[in-house]
Amino acid sequence: MTALGFLYPGHSAEDDYPRIEQLLGSDIRVDLVHTDLGEDAHRVDVLRQMGAPEGLAKGVEQLRLAGAEAVVWACTSGGFVHGWDGAQEQVRTLATTAGMPASSTSFAFVHAAREVGAGRVAVAATYPDDVAALFADFLRTGGVEVTGVRSAGTVTAAEVAAWGEAEVLALARAADSADAQAVVLPDTALHTAACLPALEEELGKPVLTANQVTVWEALRLTDRRVHAAGLGALFVREPTVQV
Repeated sequence: MTALGFLYPGHSAEDDYPRIEQLLGSDIRVDLVHTDLGEDAHRVDVLRQMGAPEGLAKGVEQLRLAGAEAVVWACTSGGFVHGWDGAQEQVRTLATTAGMPASSTSFAFVHAAREVGAGRVAVAATYPDDVAALFADFLRTGGVEVTGVRSAGTVTAAEVAAWGEAEVLALARAADSADAQAVVLPDTALHTAACLPALEEELGKPVLTANQVTVWEALRLTDRRVHAAGLGALFVREPTVQV
């Protein structure tokens, strides 16, 4: 049994995680601890506070007691708003506090894009324009070219959590471009675990979504590879060494 630990802010699309655990169909256990969301707003100042070390440290002990072998900060915007160096420091601090390998959803997107061989991606962000632009900058710093950014401009995680498959598909279609090798949807408040096959069938290319790449990143940290067709190309393709 491999136990994966996740720190997830508030309550939005956390039900994606037991769904993903079921789709993995293997000896994988997903343990999720909720951190304090604070103010529910996609504003840079709020997002920076959400990922503060003291807030993340509160949930670590529960994951350690549950036997987690790796921990991922499951909040994309709570990572990339600190910039590349700040997000790295955030993860280093988390690993030290937890006493186990650690990462964040922001870095998971960079690693996942490399995994599926996508050197160019289109960003389909639920965030306001300024926050979406910071995510695109983060990807570029990680060596991933961004062909374009489509922002839905939603202000709160609660709004995003209420989206259904139709809204998710519409945003992904609007963001896609012919030169993008994959489409990425970066918000962990967005329900996507149930519609990954539909997204990839619609777009005809890999689709990377926040909760999907978060779980994949935890598996990567524990040196596990799991074939799960229901979770999209990321979980079925042979690994690519370099973008």
